[in-house]
Amino acid sequence: MTEHKLNNPLTDVEFSELGLSRKILSGLEGAKFTHCTPIQSLTLPPALEGKDVAGQAQTGTGKTAAFLLVIFNQLLAQRSSAYGTNPRSLVVAPTRELAIQIHRDALSLGADTGLKSALAYGGVDYEKQRKTIQDGVDILIGTPGRLIDYLKQKVYNLKHIEVVVLDEADRMFDLGFIDDIRFLLRRMPKPAERQSLLFSATLSHRVMELAYEHMNSPETLKVEAENVTADHVEQKVFYPANDEKLPLLIGLMRALDAHHSMVFTNTRAAADKVGRTLNANGISAAVISGRVRQEKRQKLLKRFHDGDIPVLVATDVAARGLHIPDVTHIFNFDLPQDAPDYVHRIGRTARLGAKGEAISFACEDYAFHLPEIEEYIGYSIATDSAGADLMPTVEVPPAPKRNRPRKFSGKRRGGSGHKRGRSSRR
Repeated sequence: MTEHKLNNPLTDVEFSELGLSRKILSGLEGAKFTHCTPIQSLTLPPALEGKDVAGQAQTGTGKTAAFLLVIFNQLLAQRSSAYGTNPRSLVVAPTRELAIQIHRDALSLGADTGLKSALAYGGVDYEKQRKTIQDGVDILIGTPGRLIDYLKQKVYNLKHIEVVVLDEADRMFDLGFIDDIRFLLRRMPKPAERQSLLFSATLSHRVMELAYEHMNSPETLKVEAENVTADHVEQKVFYPANDEKLPLLIGLMRALDAHHSMVFTNTRAAADKVGRTLNANGISAAVISGRVRQEKRQKLLKRFHDGDIPVLVATDVAARGLHIPDVTHIFNFDLPQDAPDYVHRIGRTARLGAKGEAISFACEDYAFHLPEIEEYIGYSIATDSAGADLMPTVEVPPAPKRNRPRKFSGKRRGGSGHKRGRSSRR
């Protein structure tokens, strides 16, 4: 196992030194990528030689670009029509948002390769995604459920996979996808007949068990940081009462000029309330949660990505996989109930060596999670206090009334209300 200590966001290794094709280098130049991050410099040399790799690195360190370059390089070197319209590479991600982000990066970095990539994820565009895959695709990127759905319908097969990637492998376990992953892997060529790449924030025992079961003698490569959290995030925690949280959030946003920030809550109801309150007090905000339809969620994420919306309020549905540049502040309006989620939340800022600030509220309901978080990250978070200037009077609009479903009265429309006789079927 090889480890690399993370001190600087970039290394001295240039992409031009790695023997990549001109078509791939053109995409890198377009994205203004010249030097490798530590995880890229560590994993690309063996992976470009065709070896299997299990890589560990913090979120926001360039893992996506690492495996995409390997895929491009392999598929361009092995041009063949024997596979027909079936994919030659499969990238499996745990969440829709991460799959969309990977696809966006594939389109950007692979713009000059001529390789076709497609998405398969639930919630939207069922027939559109199906037709795109049927028409032929080189790289298929998706979440386990929709990938398996199309596979069982014989929209595509996995018999010609040359490179398979499992991204955020630890999250696959957390979300209960591991049986689905094994289902997909068992329908591909044998491990010795394909290249397998696995990336994860942690290479836990269960992740490595999966690697040894379905990979061909993978090289285990780790980028170890001094801290579990990103090095350039300034962290602090306030201790407000529950009714002080909204005034404090608005006061801090105004004082800090948090013009591109994310606010995390533990529940959809809290996210909705925070979003309503911010908008009512002159701070434009959008809310994404499990209640928001996927199509609308994507539009809101794009508007936030493009800077049209300054504040995004989210539940943990948005805590992983999103690469949104220049997020200045993360606010944990509610402290997360699981310590690793704290790391993933604040990992939305200070990406690729940039600086950011993470502010958490240890309130009456969630303060008791703080010791577990501090034990997990290995140090105490600096505390701060708020004066009257950070506690403005705010307007908290009421929740909109929702139409309640009509209760069944027992009477049938147009009938006498008599109960229907029992069916003879048991």
